[in-house]
Amino acid sequence: MILPEVRDPRMITIRRGGSLTDADHRLLALWAADCAEHVLPYFESACPEDERPRSAIAAARAWAAGEMPMMEARALGGHAMGAARSLRGLARFAAYAAGQAACVGHVAEHDLGAAAYAIKAARGRSGNDLAAGRAERDWQREQLPTDVRELVLDDQARRDAICWFVFSA
Repeated sequence: MILPEVRDPRMITIRRGGSLTDADHRLLALWAADCAEHVLPYFESACPEDERPRSAIAAARAWAAGEMPMMEARALGGHAMGAARSLRGLARFAAYAAGQAACVGHVAEHDLGAAAYAIKAARGRSGNDLAAGRAERDWQREQLPTDVRELVLDDQARRDAICWFVFSA
């Protein structure tokens, strides 16, 4: 579970009573797609014929560009998560990262789902390579667009516990 019980209004779009602008929402989706794509090779090496996670990442970008309806991107995210279900370890986490990225258009807070699953994938098969996880986290933070950097870092601190403490480990 990567979504909080109490939603931060900064992560809710203006149209739904929060303060997140459409431009910043798109930036979150693009950042989540970058996070997922960074670990996608872990999935593709295990399942080279399965395009569902790659399609989900493309859907996140297409939604952010206004080229795909949110519901279509979200559905492709669900397909990527379906690709993960029968797997274990880093390939599974990489597919989940892609699925979460495609769902950012639906709920902006899925951005941290993409990032957290990517960190779990980077930690390796055992999930215990904390140095590799920190390197992935640091890489992700370097990719953060300036306009949403503070928001994401605050959100990582706020939701670290429900994201398996990957942002502080």
